[in-house]
Amino acid sequence: MSIDSLSAISPSARIGSNVEIGHFCIIEPDVVIGDDCRIASHVTIKRGVIIGNKNIFCEGTTIGNLPQHTSLDGNIGGIVIGDNNIFRENVTVHRAMHEPSVTQIGDSNYFMVNAHVAHDCKVGNNNVIVNNVMLAGHVEIGNRVNIGGAAGVHQFCRVGSYAMVGAQAHVIQDVLPFVTVDGLTSRIVGLNLIGLRRNGYTTSEINILKEVYRLVYRSGIAWKDILQKLQDEYSTGIASEITRFVLTTKRGIVHEGRYAENSLIKFCKTNENKCTNESDNEEQPALRVSVG
Repeated sequence: MSIDSLSAISPSARIGSNVEIGHFCIIEPDVVIGDDCRIASHVTIKRGVIIGNKNIFCEGTTIGNLPQHTSLDGNIGGIVIGDNNIFRENVTVHRAMHEPSVTQIGDSNYFMVNAHVAHDCKVGNNNVIVNNVMLAGHVEIGNRVNIGGAAGVHQFCRVGSYAMVGAQAHVIQDVLPFVTVDGLTSRIVGLNLIGLRRNGYTTSEINILKEVYRLVYRSGIAWKDILQKLQDEYSTGIASEITRFVLTTKRGIVHEGRYAENSLIKFCKTNENKCTNESDNEEQPALRVSVG
C-alpha cells in the first residue's frame, strides 16, 4: 500500500492491499476500497461508497457527493462500484436518494473527462461514457453501450445494451438495445452494426435484429399489434432482449429519424431569401436512412 502523507484518510475507511493514493486526496469514513486500486491526486471519495478491485481514479474525481435534489432528507443511499473501472479527470458520481438504494456501477466501464453519473443510476459493464456526458437521476445503462461526448440522458430513461448514442444527443426516451442514435437529430438511425460485428454477432443474428427493427419502426401497424408480434415471434434468442425492453418501457422509445421516401436535399442560395434545389433541371439524391 502506498498513501501520500499529504492526503487525509479516515482511520475508519477500509482500504485493501496494494492500493496507491496520491497527494491531496480525501477518503472519508464509511468508505470501502478494494485491492489494487489506483487513486491519483486531488481525488475525493466520500462516505457511503463501496469500491471493488483494480479501479483507477484520475485527478479531480469526486465519488459520493450528495444527490443534486431539492428534497433531500437524512437517509441518503450509497454507491457501489465493481471492478476494473476507469474514472478519468473530474468525473462525478452521486449517491442514491434514499437508503437502502444505491447508485450502481458494474465492471470495466470507462468514464472519460468530466462525465457525470447522478443519483440512483444503474450502469452495467463494459460501457464507454465519453467526455461531458450527463446521466440524470435513475438512468439505466446496459452493457457495452457507447455514449458520445456531451450527450445528455433524461432522468428515468434507459439505454439498452450494445446501443451507440451520438455526441450531443438529447435522450428523452428509452433507447432500444443494438441501435444507433444520431447526435444531431437525437433520433434512431439504424442498428449499431459495427458494434454488433465487433462483439462477435453472426450475420444470421444481425438479420434477425434487422427483422425486429423493421417491425418496430417500419411496419406501420398498430403499436399493440407490434407488441403482440414481438411476444409471439421474438421471445427467445437475440431478439428477446429487444422484446423484454419494449414491454417494460415506461417513457416510450426514441423514434426513428427518417425522411420521406422521395424527399430531396435542399440547398439555400445565399443571394435569395428562399431554399431551392441546387439545380431545377438536375435530380438530387434522396436522403434515406438504412438498417444496414
